Amino acid sequence: MKRRLIYGLVVIVLAVNLAVGARLYLNSAEAAEKDSPYPNLELFSVVMEKVRKDYVDGQKLTYEELVHNALKGMINTLDPHSEFLEPDQYKELQNDTQGQFGGLGIVVSIKDNLVTVVAPMEDTPGSRAGIMSGDRIVKIDGKSTERMGLPEAVKHLRGEPGTEVTITIQRPSSGIVKDFKLTRAVINMDMVKDINGKKEFPLGESKIGYVRIAQFGEKTSDELGAALKKLKAQGMQALILDLRWNPGGLLDQAVDVCEKFLPRGELIVTTEGRNSIQKFPARGHGDELKHTPMVVLVNLGSASAAEIVSGCLQDLKRAVVLGEKTFGKGSVQSIVPLQNGAALRLTTAKYYTPSHKVIHEHGITPDIEVPMSDEEDNAVQLKRAPGGLESLDEKDREAIAKLRDPQFDRAMDLLKGINLFTARLPADDRLIAKTGKMAARGDEALKR
Repeated sequence: MKRRLIYGLVVIVLAVNLAVGARLYLNSAEAAEKDSPYPNLELFSVVMEKVRKDYVDGQKLTYEELVHNALKGMINTLDPHSEFLEPDQYKELQNDTQGQFGGLGIVVSIKDNLVTVVAPMEDTPGSRAGIMSGDRIVKIDGKSTERMGLPEAVKHLRGEPGTEVTITIQRPSSGIVKDFKLTRAVINMDMVKDINGKKEFPLGESKIGYVRIAQFGEKTSDELGAALKKLKAQGMQALILDLRWNPGGLLDQAVDVCEKFLPRGELIVTTEGRNSIQKFPARGHGDELKHTPMVVLVNLGSASAAEIVSGCLQDLKRAVVLGEKTFGKGSVQSIVPLQNGAALRLTTAKYYTPSHKVIHEHGITPDIEVPMSDEEDNAVQLKRAPGGLESLDEKDREAIAKLRDPQFDRAMDLLKGINLFTARLPADDRLIAKTGKMAARGDEALKR
């Protein structure tokens, strides 16, 4: 009796499982049918043809315009950084990475659904006018940006050199709303500069070098290599690498920059997407500075490739990161060229630091946080921009000149302290301290 009861229960359970499995299979098949591209492409074709034939102004439309507008709508809903690029937009993107384009010199992104300034590029109409990282662009030529996507905002901001555009800025830190009437210009910029905004790279009595990377374009790694060569020839003993107001750029250039400070084989960054995980190890000839102490300066204007470099050097304990939390733009956009000169810019992965910290929407938190006021931010940008102080009247010039750069000053004090401490060690310990093996040697001494 018991055996029959057990067999009966087993049969019932198997029947239920079979019924549930069959239902799940049918549901998944129905879902797959609904999500099939073919009926949806048919729907798209029917709607496009209906618009082309029956829309009241349909004679003014072309199939190409309809398809391009549909693609823009589809891609722009994915995230703020993906977009369908018309041929002229694709050309502008290529110009950006080559270091030349026409516009205001303002790098923008979408943050909290608002058009937000990531960083003004140095010695451009935007930086000279006093526009700052974090400013929200609420209007362009009187038109609200509330529902304006990033591609449209960039299109309105850029234009022929010599033409004017008025942008309305809302500054979150103070609540100030202000109009800026700017004249567009050809934006040519050096990727790597010295403390004076030039390419001379002088070294003072402290023997602490200073290099500022303004953007990660095609020439960044080569320009940085030339700068380091000049500083090493003068006997540099420590380095400040300034990535503040650096909006990012090319991934391969960020990797190349990190390679200059790391031993071969060290993991620099990982990109992880739906279909692939790619690791980027250092491939160079090793640390060109031979463990020279480093401080990396960052702030809200440090984004994308700048965050890769600061996050990598922080994780691997190659440098002390000092300043303020970075922007948090850590996604990978792949560029896919299309027919007729158009292209697709699609977010395909996210960046992860060597310790697998996600950068996107989190940013890099400095080892030493040193906040700066709006006045100090503005003063630093004016001082280091060619002609920045000269553009002010005498009273404002004197006021700006008196303001310090607390982040730079703190970095100098830190590196001076490290150099002073290292110089007082015995010769052998000095070498060990420099190569980061002090703890290991202490353990060996205890064993003996």
